[in-house]
Parts: sequence; C-alpha cells; structure tokens
Amino acid sequence: MPSSALVFPSAAPAERLWPGGPRLPADGFQPLDPTPELLAELAEASARLEAAQPEQIIAWAHQRFAPHLTMATAFGPEGAVILSMLARIAPETYVFNLDTGYQFLETLDLRDRIARKYGIEVDMLQPALTVPQYEAQHGGPLYKINPNQCCFDRKVKVLRAAAQGHHAWMSGIRRDQSPDRARAAIVEWDKKFNLVKISPLANWTKKDVWTRIMAEDVPYNPLHDQGYPSIGCWPCTRAVADGETDDRAGRWSGTAKTECGLHTLEQQDGSGI
Repeated sequence: MPSSALVFPSAAPAERLWPGGPRLPADGFQPLDPTPELLAELAEASARLEAAQPEQIIAWAHQRFAPHLTMATAFGPEGAVILSMLARIAPETYVFNLDTGYQFLETLDLRDRIARKYGIEVDMLQPALTVPQYEAQHGGPLYKINPNQCCFDRKVKVLRAAAQGHHAWMSGIRRDQSPDRARAAIVEWDKKFNLVKISPLANWTKKDVWTRIMAEDVPYNPLHDQGYPSIGCWPCTRAVADGETDDRAGRWSGTAKTECGLHTLEQQDGSGI
C-alpha cells in the first residue's frame, strides 16, 4: 500500500501555505521567545500538572496554546491513546506524522482506522526527497551506513519545518521508555524546535497505556501482537526476541542508537527520535 499523499485543505484568506507543510497563520503570529518569564511559567505548569491525568494536561495545553498547538504522532500505542483523548477534548488540533517513506504498511493503515473512528485526519509530512531520490543521492540506503543522518534528514528536519506557525507540540513519550525520556518534564521548553513540548503520558507506564487501549478499544498497530513493542521505520525495526525486556531493543538493533533525534536532550550527528 503506498504512503498517503499530502493533501491540505484550501487556505482561508487569513492563512498562507508553505510548500510541503501545514497551513500557517498570516496575521499576527509571533513565535514564542523563551524569556525567563515564559520558562518560569512552564516550570510552574509542569510541577502543577505532574500528578494530573493526561486528559487534564491536554485540556490545559489546548486552553493555553490553541490555535497554535500541534501534535506529532508515529502511531504508537501512546499516540493512539492521545488521539482518542483529543477527539473528546480538542478534535480541531492539527496532528501530523513524519512520513519517512520507510513506514510499515500496517502503520499507514492505522492512520486510516484512526480517522474512521475519531474523525482526526493526521497529515503525512514528507521530506523534500522521495526515498528513491534520497537513496540515489547517497549511493544507496543511508540507513545502512549512517542511520543518524537518515533520521535527521527524514524526521528532525521535517519537524523543524512543521514547527513553523506553532507555539507548542505534544508527544506521546513515557519516562520509562529510555534514559533520555526519563528526564522529560510534563511541560518544558524544547530548544531543538523552539516550541513548548508537552508530554501528557510522561508519568504513565506501558501497562497504563494498554489498559486504556483495551478498555476503550483504541485502534493500534497489529505488529504489536507480533513481537514489535516499538515500531519505527521498517529497515531499522525488528521484533524483539524472547527474554528481551527493553521495549526499544528492536530499534536500530546491533547499534548503540536508541533514539532518532526528536526526543534526545543532547543531539549529536542527528541521533535521537
């Protein structure tokens, strides 16, 4: 099944389009400046929301940052749960996926299942170069020899472009997923993308997520039932073996890489999502 094409609604008179990206406001938008006052506000909000339920965090984010609030999702179980909450709290929130061109067909199908159930159409934002163009430029699949750069070019750069016109973005990371994510705040300034970053599920566990999925019949990727606890691009993802307890053991297997760049606190050579 081919990747979904980028289709954007017609721009209203007060908006403009940027090539390959979401609609941006033309009138009055100013990016946030991480002043001491803003950073203090974010720290206070994060402390206050530390014990809050995800729905409360999402409601606060919508109240504080809409219409300049967005969400990035890779269609993992956490993202699917947040989308189910957004459908009730703020269904107008702009949601996008970083479509690298290497996603599993099951992941692309999940986008359509979520749209049918919740009415949320997730935009598929793609890099400037298609996979054949990108691989021709590098003499073959770059993920084989430099996965850090591949992630940077096909994920991090796309998110930097998508950040334009927004003040805050939500992610589905949990603290128990990796050392970098263990340090995530509920609300914080993300200097990598010049956005406020909000992680409604930061203090949830894997059990919390799957309990909600089962209780509310939230659509999820069938690959999770086939030994894939964490799903990214198909060339860099495998099922975990018996006895492997790390949910991210199947990502970039055989390398020291554990993230693709979006959620690392110190980014080097494009490492990190």
